[in-house]
Amino acid sequence: MEKKTKRKILVVGGTGYLGKRIVKASLAQGHPTYVLQRPEIGLDIDKLQMLLSFKEQGALLISASFSDHQSLVDAVKQVDVVISTMSGVHFRSHNLLLQLKLVDAIKQAGNVKRFFPSEFGIDPARMGHAIEPGRVSFDEKMAVRKAIEEAGIPFTYISANCFAGYFAGSLSQLGTLIPPKENIHLYGNNNVKAIYVDEDDIATYTIKTVDDPRTLNKTIYIRPPENILSHRELIGVWEKLIGKELSKSSISEEDFLASMKDLDYASQVGVGHFYQIFYEGCLTNFDIGEEEEASKLYPEVNYTRMDEYLKRYV
Repeated sequence: MEKKTKRKILVVGGTGYLGKRIVKASLAQGHPTYVLQRPEIGLDIDKLQMLLSFKEQGALLISASFSDHQSLVDAVKQVDVVISTMSGVHFRSHNLLLQLKLVDAIKQAGNVKRFFPSEFGIDPARMGHAIEPGRVSFDEKMAVRKAIEEAGIPFTYISANCFAGYFAGSLSQLGTLIPPKENIHLYGNNNVKAIYVDEDDIATYTIKTVDDPRTLNKTIYIRPPENILSHRELIGVWEKLIGKELSKSSISEEDFLASMKDLDYASQVGVGHFYQIFYEGCLTNFDIGEEEEASKLYPEVNYTRMDEYLKRYV
């Protein structure tokens, strides 16, 4: 049997929270892995050291700048797949601009067989009803999708739902990244299901899709079945681990929305998404087929269950 050729993968944003995991997964799965090295990284010692560690592990660094279009085109011409993991948490419009520049470079290069834009969360195509100002990030992601599809660029969109580090580790409490051990707030009727995914698993599944014809020009949802939990169920996992029951108080939908008015704009965007997840159930209120769900496509991946994930906090 002829050995399958590995894809050359360029990771843009490789020193970021998810990006570094994408680089690791790409190397682990044997793909020639390239990481974009932007000039400004030379002034950030932590990111520079990370890039050098990638190089030691076998990755290739490609220098390019978003202020130099031709350098981006030249970088893209060296690879088969481009995965963007640039964070848009703090400067969303800036992220949109950079992604559109990347789309232009990919279009001009003309050789890319698959592009993954910076999404990895809630599927923006299903969020046209989202409340303001949280809707802004979904609208911007849809603007990138429109540019990709109008340019005829082959794509895969990844909807990875709730990053465990942000949503499971905190038991989905706002203003903290560690689980409470005494008191906790419950949302709404507590029965809305969310989906929690270990970030390393997100990276593993993403790299699995890069040369899979079943995932071409599709949205792939990462929905590990044992990690589809209500808020109360997630709390129950933690209570079992620590051997005690937390004191619980519920926050009504009205009170939750009212609490947003005193927040700054960026916080309102994030809390708006939180509302869509835990009050509206936007991650699980629709059905998908087996050919759209990562754990069904790749049953060989032994994904991290939340009882195992939360043990690190005990």
